[in-house]
Formats: sequence, C-alpha cells, structure tokens
Amino acid sequence: MNPLFRKPKPGAAPRRLTLHILRCNPADPASKPYLQAFELEEAEGMTLFIALNEIRATQDPSLQFDFVCRAGICGSCAMLVDGRPALACRTLTRDYGSDITLAPLPFFELIGDLSVNTGKWMRGTAERLQTWIAQSEAVDLDALEARMEPALAEAIYELDRCIECGCCIAGCGTAQMNENFVGAVGLNKIARFRLDPRDTRSDAEFFELIGDDDGVFGCMSLLGCHDICPKDLPLQTQIAFLRRKMAVEGWC
Repeated sequence: MNPLFRKPKPGAAPRRLTLHILRCNPADPASKPYLQAFELEEAEGMTLFIALNEIRATQDPSLQFDFVCRAGICGSCAMLVDGRPALACRTLTRDYGSDITLAPLPFFELIGDLSVNTGKWMRGTAERLQTWIAQSEAVDLDALEARMEPALAEAIYELDRCIECGCCIAGCGTAQMNENFVGAVGLNKIARFRLDPRDTRSDAEFFELIGDDDGVFGCMSLLGCHDICPKDLPLQTQIAFLRRKMAVEGWC
C-alpha cells in the first residue's frame, strides 16, 4: 500500500490537507473556471463531506456543493475526486494524499462550483423510459397486495438500490460522446421493471424504449459504470442480460 494512504498511527500529529476545488459560476457570463486551494487540519474519520462543510463554515461560505443525507443514500454529494466519480460523504480523506482535487460531475448541467443538476436529467430519463409499473388493467385499490416470491422480491430490491447519484453517467465513455445515451442508470431501471411481475409490458415494448444506439446497443462495454457505482450494483450483468434479450427481440 502507498504509505501516503496508510492510516496515521495513534498519537501522530494530524495531517494538513489541501483541497483544490474547481470554482465556477455559470450564472455570471464573465466568470471563468479556476482552481482554489483550501487548507485544513485532518480529523480522525474525516470524510470529504465533513471537510467541505468545515471549509464553508470557516473559510468561504460561498462554496457550492450539495448534500442531504450524509449516509450514501441521497446521492446528491457526488463529485469528481482526483478525477474519479465518488460520493463525498462516503470518501475518507485518509484514503488519499494530502492534496486532493475536487471538481463537479461532467455531463450534467452545472449549477455552481461542485453542484450539478442531476435531478433534471434523471427526471427526463424517467419520463423518456417510462420507469414506472405499467399495467394493462385498471388497478383495484381495495385489493390485497399481490404475493411475490422472496427471491424475486430480493432481485428487484437489489436493482432498486440505485440512488441516482450520476456517478455511472459521469464515468461513462458513451455518455461523453452521446448526450442522448440513457446510461447504466436508465438501463438498470428497465431491468428492474422487466423483473417486476406487476408490469405487463412485453419485451417488444421494452425494445421500443432501449433497442437502439441511445439505449442498450450504444453501450461500449467499457464498464466504467460498474467499476465506480458507489452502491456496487450488478450493472455489468444487467446490461449484458438486456442486450441479449433486446437482440433476440430485434431479430424476431
């Protein structure tokens, strides 16, 4: 292990960290992006979320970044950490050197500094892919909930753990070249609803949603999404499965 990344020995003096943060205000046409350095003392168990809050509280209250849950659930604190997408609340400073560079996620609309509008893109993708349970008959609200085998419920839950943080899109080579690509997050949602027995759509209907170069056939299988997903979702398996099913549907 690189000695820079080792946990400090008990009683050792705390490190001095330097966070190089990309600053930009798109609301100001005259504003140009620049890196600003902030120094602070590392605390035991410090995450980038804690470090950023300390900087905003004690050094620069204008620093923009997003957070809600602080527990890796909301996905709003995703950013580039030394060039790699990650969640600030799950990233320990001790796992990095004393100089860390932070930048906003690429691909998404920039709000300011480290804050991007992932919600706008996620909503547009959800509407485009119709990521909700589609049923051919009217729902009886008075009926008991349909039974589901535990193994199937667990498989659906596994895919439902996506927090829409945008890390998979930011790390996707295809998305950087094709802004219409639905990405792993979109394909994962299709896989989730295809598993759900309450959804009555056929593979032919799913093919109409993702059976092109903007969908499952646009993926170059670089697996950046799989490698950086903070929730360790089986994206590689799901994309490969969907590609086989959609290829069969397209051939027929």
